[in-house]
Amino acid sequence: MLLRLRGPDGMIRVNIEKTDTFQELGRQLVAQLPPTVDPNTISMSPDPQARDSKRLIDIAQYQLAQIGLNHGDMIFINYQHQNVANGHTNGEPASSTVSSSANRLNGRPILPTEDLPVDPPPLTSPSKIIKNPWEVVKQSALDDRLDKQDGKIPRGRDRMCKHGPKGMCDYCMPLDPFNAQYLADKKIKYLSFHAYLRKINSATNKPELGSSFIPPLKEPYFRVKRDCPSGHPQWPEGICTKCQPSAITLQPQTFRMVDHVEFASFELVNTFIDAWRKTGAQRIGYLYGRYVEYSEVPLGVKAVVEAIYEVPQVDEVDGVSVNPWENESKVNEVARLCGLQQVGVIFTDLLDAGAGDGKVICKRHADSYYLSSLEVCFAARLQAQHPKSTKWSDTGRFGSNFVTCIISGDETGQIAISSYQVSNDAVEMVRADLVEPSADPNVMLVREEEEDDGSTSRTRYIPEVFYRKINEYGANVQENAKPSFPVEYLFVTLTHGFPAQPKPLFNTSNFPIENREVIGESQQPTAVAKAINTNNGDQPAALSDFHLLTFIHGMDVLSKEELALLCRAATSHDLADTYQLFGMPGWQNLEFILQSAGEKIVPRKKRKIEEKRPRSSGEGGGGSGGGRQEANGSGGAAAAINNRRHHSPPPRSGEPLTKRLAAVRLTDRNDPHAQQLPVYNRAKFEDV
Repeated sequence: MLLRLRGPDGMIRVNIEKTDTFQELGRQLVAQLPPTVDPNTISMSPDPQARDSKRLIDIAQYQLAQIGLNHGDMIFINYQHQNVANGHTNGEPASSTVSSSANRLNGRPILPTEDLPVDPPPLTSPSKIIKNPWEVVKQSALDDRLDKQDGKIPRGRDRMCKHGPKGMCDYCMPLDPFNAQYLADKKIKYLSFHAYLRKINSATNKPELGSSFIPPLKEPYFRVKRDCPSGHPQWPEGICTKCQPSAITLQPQTFRMVDHVEFASFELVNTFIDAWRKTGAQRIGYLYGRYVEYSEVPLGVKAVVEAIYEVPQVDEVDGVSVNPWENESKVNEVARLCGLQQVGVIFTDLLDAGAGDGKVICKRHADSYYLSSLEVCFAARLQAQHPKSTKWSDTGRFGSNFVTCIISGDETGQIAISSYQVSNDAVEMVRADLVEPSADPNVMLVREEEEDDGSTSRTRYIPEVFYRKINEYGANVQENAKPSFPVEYLFVTLTHGFPAQPKPLFNTSNFPIENREVIGESQQPTAVAKAINTNNGDQPAALSDFHLLTFIHGMDVLSKEELALLCRAATSHDLADTYQLFGMPGWQNLEFILQSAGEKIVPRKKRKIEEKRPRSSGEGGGGSGGGRQEANGSGGAAAAINNRRHHSPPPRSGEPLTKRLAAVRLTDRNDPHAQQLPVYNRAKFEDV
């Protein structure tokens, strides 16, 4: 007879005789179950709710006919999985428990050491709804400020107004930030994120009706849901209409998360392009900056770029290969202490025209492409790794503020910058592995469910994909996106520029750029000493270099407090913070390490005032020279470092008198071994 057994992993059919025992039934059953099932935990019941369940090992000696089973009967089974780590049953599923379809990314098993471009989803669906996200989700301070603004666009008195000076009518009342006529007059192509939020919130929630609040934002989700309530096995073992994604209809996105990209100074971009000028190969770097309000667009947001960090890479004439970025966490820590964060990525696509006048070839224009399909997939992966937290979404996140900037040639042959963001639909399509780039940069391909060998893919579920366009008759029609569709449906353009009066957070870089060894530029302790000694002894200006800060942090000489003080002194240019840093043990250790390598830290300049001032026993060349002799004569750097912690730093005779006195005061305040304050004879400085 045929028996049907329904369990957590689906239906199993077994052909067996009535005279056979449950032990024989269990033997055939275990052969069809996942290998991680513990046979000792298998239980059977005639009821779906398992109200009268029996363990298989307890009824193994009974025949099927004794229980009353007949042909076609259904038995409901339940079992537990073994722990893969130790091989025994842990009683209940845990994080290390593996089911038949757990630890998979759209059906493909995920190894612990596998490097995926997008973080794998958790066991629960990423679209899991958060209860009251406005109370749980913490968004940025900028979003909180923009949420408190009404965003209304004020208007002056119109010629059609018939009321008094304190009145208001339809011709002069403020406009909404999403007013289409105002945006068209100002030539604003896209809504800002907060203007779009106001628009959909006004249509979703109507407080005058007294209804409960509904989060207006909802992220697209084109993958198979992992928490389907139907009870069938997870994809790819099972699927139903509740968990499979719906058909996708692509339309150009009407809003953008960031409206403008502002580079703090022209030198910032010019230094980045120098690598292409010297090698002819392309270059890529990450943008570090902050997000601020942008007044040119209603409720707009702009990204202010303060630094460009060039990651490890292999540069080619026609592209870039990015190597593993091992010190990313350290660079992000320095940026955080400076009040910055990753805001985007920038790369070059330049080709010299060969005329010798500095012009480049225009490769990106209306008749070719602006953003290729390969670059769309690259930008989508980066935006997926930098989601935006918002309390207006039922999942707690929506889109990304990460931008992509490209340096290429324009129609006049000059070097120009273009800024883009890919749409939320593009990010989800790349995350769901629905699309792939093509050889034609204007076209994006829709992937097939079959693998290269013709077998059905277990890694992806491809729904129907359509896109809408205006045909040759001016009608809005829907087209099938398979096998390919135009790439312009997947990105939005941003504006960019430079401030009229540049006030960069960091000074012009005098320190070598990282990962430029191929062109003869390397970061060494020699470069640290040279950078500190620049600007005629102006130490706050010398320290204000993002590349210098990241290199010093990589030396692991400064403590967390000293690193925070260094970043504060580099960004605020405060003299008190700078000389307080000079009195720290970590900075003195850094100076001694550089001196041990034979580097001169502070320039000694002879001035007329130094000739008139009488030398005391504690001043002059014996300060730093004695420290250097002590290091060489003591027989080791460690003993000299410990000795320097109990003494003040060597005097900087080339600095102004005010700076030297401030250094002495701050050093004595920070030195616990100082016994008394220095006494100065004012008669020595009558000529000052």
